[in-house]
Amino acid sequence: MNPNSSSAAPRVPLGELTPKKTLLASGVELHYVNGGCGNRLIFIHGAMGDWRSCEAQWDAFTARFECIAYSRRYSHPNANTMPSPHHSALDEAQDLAHFMDAIGWQQAILVGSSYGGFTALALAIALPQRVSAIVAIEPPMMKYAGFSAQGQEAARQFRAQVITPANAAFRADDDERAARIMTHGINGNASHANTPQAMERRLQNVRAMKMLALSSDEFPLLDPHALAQLPMPVMLVSGEQTEPLHRAIFDNICAAMPRARSLRIAGAGHGAARDQPQFFNHAALEFLNPFITGDKP
Repeated sequence: MNPNSSSAAPRVPLGELTPKKTLLASGVELHYVNGGCGNRLIFIHGAMGDWRSCEAQWDAFTARFECIAYSRRYSHPNANTMPSPHHSALDEAQDLAHFMDAIGWQQAILVGSSYGGFTALALAIALPQRVSAIVAIEPPMMKYAGFSAQGQEAARQFRAQVITPANAAFRADDDERAARIMTHGINGNASHANTPQAMERRLQNVRAMKMLALSSDEFPLLDPHALAQLPMPVMLVSGEQTEPLHRAIFDNICAAMPRARSLRIAGAGHGAARDQPQFFNHAALEFLNPFITGDKP
């Protein structure tokens, strides 16, 4: 891809784009779309999403940035089948760095939802010079639940009611049942998560969740001291109606990152950018305004 090619092209709605494929030096293939012009920004989707997951953000952000939305390693329509028994956000961050190399982007703003936010923070720790700024929506960094008594209890219940039965279903190759257990456990009764279209999309991406669920450590610890020392601007976002486990994790991540800006969105759950897209888009773009104007934060 010519990194300057989108600057002369009109914005096109996300749904009308056809994803392109690139092959990383590691042999992993990733599909992506790009649009807009300005400073560079990458959307990173969650566990059972893909490049289409940022559709509620695409038009607003491509009006101000050159944007890429890509599908992570095991998400639709990537054909990566290599086993990864230790797969985690650390591998996804490495994929993202290799992807940026492949398209010639030395640095970018990262907007990540759920496991995409986890991936963004992992890359920022490993290669801070590659990350201009981060907007992370409820990164599910499970080990942070252990930093408080409330989080420990929420994690115990989540493991018993969601992770254990979902992993058993995955091991029995009942992937649809596992996806439904994980969807309800992660999103609760959020209406957007339970539509037929949303579930169809999740089933297209269920292998991505399965690879994480059956990993030896799908939630590696990101060192709190390293997070606290990140040099780039970071905004952490949560929904006020999110599930108890997400709330506890988010509280403890915010405590570990006192320099980060935190935002809690009313009327939103774990999928805050989908639940309240206008509010989220306005808040995130306001936070990223120094990069829109060209001024340094």
